[in-house]
Amino acid sequence: MMPIPPQIPAAIDGLVPDAPTPRLGRIPRRAVDEGYPWSVLELREAVLPSATGDPMFDRWPDNLAGSRPGDIITTRDVTATAAPVVTAPIRSATLVKFRSTDAGGAPSFGTATVLVPDTTDRDRPRPIVVNNVPIDSLGTHCTPGYTLAHGFSIATNPTDLVPPTTQLALARGYTVLVPDHQGPRMAYAEPIVAGHVVLDAIRAMAALDRHQFGTPRIVMTGYSGGAIATGGAARLLSEYAPELASRVVGATLGGVPADFRLLVGSMNANLATGFFHAATLGIARERTEILTMANDFARWLASSPLKNLCTIPTALAGQTFWPMQLLSNHPDPFHSPVAERIYRISAMADRRSAVPLYIYHGTHEWWIPAAGARALYRQQCRLGARAAYREVFGEHVTAAVLGYPEALSWLDQRLQGSSAPDECP
Repeated sequence: MMPIPPQIPAAIDGLVPDAPTPRLGRIPRRAVDEGYPWSVLELREAVLPSATGDPMFDRWPDNLAGSRPGDIITTRDVTATAAPVVTAPIRSATLVKFRSTDAGGAPSFGTATVLVPDTTDRDRPRPIVVNNVPIDSLGTHCTPGYTLAHGFSIATNPTDLVPPTTQLALARGYTVLVPDHQGPRMAYAEPIVAGHVVLDAIRAMAALDRHQFGTPRIVMTGYSGGAIATGGAARLLSEYAPELASRVVGATLGGVPADFRLLVGSMNANLATGFFHAATLGIARERTEILTMANDFARWLASSPLKNLCTIPTALAGQTFWPMQLLSNHPDPFHSPVAERIYRISAMADRRSAVPLYIYHGTHEWWIPAAGARALYRQQCRLGARAAYREVFGEHVTAAVLGYPEALSWLDQRLQGSSAPDECP
């Protein structure tokens, strides 16, 4: 987190030519942000993900301001392409596009896929599992919704399939909702946007069929990047979607990146730096003030094809070991006013989860230290939430495997009507 000599940012900008940011006669709707100069908004448009060619994911509707969060914009039957992906028998798969809200409170949209199991009792409403998979990517074609709508491709993330939460829930007879929780700007690691999209996906799902999807119990789950979305939704529930609070009966968060200030020290300039840079760009897509701190080298990178990376190439980018300080025009970016504001917003430290939490983490994590998860557990207990915490042997990947069975069992108990135990001190 240390600063660098102030001469270095100036030297980098002196050596690197201006990034080729296109000059625009009109700022597209997705890049508009009040209070910023035209040149910053041109940069914002340049670093947003490229179009996929599918208007379901690309097109920003014209009438968002006239609709309510969760209102359905359009739907598509994707059963034929989704069935080979999920591998479990399904009766239907529906891609839903709905109105949502961005990090600044402006109208936005989201997409999610509703998977209905193929069971004999078709008219009985089934419990719902919201599976927030770790998208951890920058390109829209990397989302689970795009894979379910178009089939397997080189952009399909392995985390769409492993751990097999979707398959196991469908086999258990539960309906599964898979939100593309990074939103249309692919704001990787931004918890407010993710929480809004998840909650609005539940609202849109209910609007599809009030009988099937509007009354059953709901649980949410996510690991790593998916835990950011699940934690955001749990803590925004009471203020953003209070009508859902009685139905959401539990949430599991595994390997959760709970403290962004802590992650600066553990992920910058090592093998995790690919994910760290991608997460910074993802948050900057919603928090425009971060873009004002980008030097010319950072602008070149962020507007290049790297802005569309999926999980595997993002992980491989960690081999650069490139420190974030060399991408900023500020010599001490991690202690700047912008950074302090991002730490504060992302921590959501004053928001209590409206649902019982089950938090699990690897004791030997080095990139996402367990100290952050422990602090999150203590914080939620202090705020009055019902919570349980488990530490398991191993680092991020090992803990995902070893902690998974008990987390899945905890979710199943909630859906079967058993009250969540409160293990807070």
